[in-house]
Amino acid sequence: MASRSEKTPLLGQHGNQGPAATKLKPAVAGFQSEEDDLSSLCDVDITEAQKKDKQLYAKFEGPSSGSHLSGALGTSSGSTTAVDSKRRKPFHYSSVPTYLTDDGKIEHAVDEKTAATFNRYRYYSRLAGSPGQRNNTLEIPDHVLPPFLLSVELPFKDKEGKQGSIVTIFSIWNTMMGTSLLSMPWAIQQAGFLMGLFLLVAMAGLTLYTCYRVVKSVQRLESGGKMLEFSDVCREYLGRPGEYAAIFFSLAALLGAMVVYWVLMSNFMYSSVSFIYGRVLGLESTENDTICAVDLPGGNGEAWQNVNMTIIDRDDATETMFAKVWSKTHTVPLFLCILVFPLMNFKSPTFFTKFNALGTLSVLYLIIFISVQAFRFGGFHLDFNNPRSKHYAAFFSPTFPKLSGILALGYFIHMCISSILRTQINPKNNGRDMTIAYVLVAVTYTFVGVMFYSTFPLRKDCLADNLLDNFSHSDVLAFTARLFLLFQMVTLFPLLVFIFRIQCLDPLFKSAYPSWKHVLVLNLILMTVAVLFAVFLPQIGTIIRFSGAFCGLAYIFTLPCVVYLLELRQQGRLTWYIVAIHACIIAIGLANFIAQFFLL
Repeated sequence: MASRSEKTPLLGQHGNQGPAATKLKPAVAGFQSEEDDLSSLCDVDITEAQKKDKQLYAKFEGPSSGSHLSGALGTSSGSTTAVDSKRRKPFHYSSVPTYLTDDGKIEHAVDEKTAATFNRYRYYSRLAGSPGQRNNTLEIPDHVLPPFLLSVELPFKDKEGKQGSIVTIFSIWNTMMGTSLLSMPWAIQQAGFLMGLFLLVAMAGLTLYTCYRVVKSVQRLESGGKMLEFSDVCREYLGRPGEYAAIFFSLAALLGAMVVYWVLMSNFMYSSVSFIYGRVLGLESTENDTICAVDLPGGNGEAWQNVNMTIIDRDDATETMFAKVWSKTHTVPLFLCILVFPLMNFKSPTFFTKFNALGTLSVLYLIIFISVQAFRFGGFHLDFNNPRSKHYAAFFSPTFPKLSGILALGYFIHMCISSILRTQINPKNNGRDMTIAYVLVAVTYTFVGVMFYSTFPLRKDCLADNLLDNFSHSDVLAFTARLFLLFQMVTLFPLLVFIFRIQCLDPLFKSAYPSWKHVLVLNLILMTVAVLFAVFLPQIGTIIRFSGAFCGLAYIFTLPCVVYLLELRQQGRLTWYIVAIHACIIAIGLANFIAQFFLL
């Protein structure tokens, strides 16, 4: 932190402006008195500064200096600058996104407290000197995510425009509602009906607890006036290895999500274009077809059919030029690069945050879609007693770790939960709001998974790891869902890339955007990995369960528990039964990860 004597020459560059100087005093005084509880962010002794107000403002009295004014304001006339001095402020006003309300008022997308914190960092970063001499502790850490990246704009704000409980709950719910939702019916079939219900509840409780531990550990260190992420907490208690471990596993989770997104975007683009192509040429039937997505041991000759439900043997399709050019696994993932790669190179993701609400709309459409299909299927098709029945549903299956692996990613929000809760108007409600959000997520997963699984009219092992693959290209409702999800994922994919860029480049180069060359190389690597998976392993169920189990082992089950135990040891409150409970949580995460390799 620059000392008082080091600041004086910088303040003196404003010149001695006589009467105009009095216009600067309220702004400076306002800066010193506003948000006193955040003064520790800048390591400034406000009380001492107030005692020296007269000495500080004396720098603005007396005759003006044309050279100083020219250097500070870019003019050669001291008098001209004195007139404009009323527009100068002791720190730059907020540049966070704003919007115009219906009554004509301009409001910020984040609350005033967050904007003030950002502005203080920016102002004192200027006081710290040139970029080569700047004290990095005075700057906003690049790896700290702005809250508006993850929040959902809802018409529920308090009178000060801060984020209330409703916005917080739906932001958490919207962030967790991802690709795992499409795999829920298949995952429940892999686990068994009752075992699936048990895991949906048990995994929600475990991940909620460890997520709460993450929030409390971050808040405990942030009380010192710093803006932190959980990786900073790991560095505090586990050193650099702990920080790097947290960063590595968060990057792995993001990479897994990007790979799944690319596979699904390729799938949706392929199906959407095929639907349009068939409609234009009149090749597709207008009937809604339900497809068995796997090859059954008995072949397709024993398939069950009704008026609108058929099993299609896709291997017998006539090979056409369109089929050669438009292949789901060979060409479409490459065509997708043309659409998505330019969006990945945007320096700022602010534009894409406008589409955050699409996640909520897509989930609502999926719920409606599944409800309509359940009605069309003719109700529930479950038989728990006769294993030979085509509607047989087992209570338990030894492949249940597939569901626990998927849920580890489906309930994973530990990496960004602090950014969502940072602008909460009542931090004391964080625990309650997180619990409500997790309950909503569990209910949504359960409804989609159980409803589609229970009403599916074919054999349960016909379920696909992407439930939309159980519908043909000619299904209008399925086409609408694919098109909707495709647009949502195309707009959210750049946000994932942006967060990955922050988490990856900042620790390596101390900047989230070192240069366009660094960003271009990183984006090419990410896109190449995603394309390779879409071509050679386009199975989202396998990708999600391995990614969830691997990242969950560290970020959900291990690091939050270890950090909590170390906190208790420092406070002298560590007991043997607390150690035993958290050791069991870590063991569950380890067993979940190891089990994935026995189910290949």
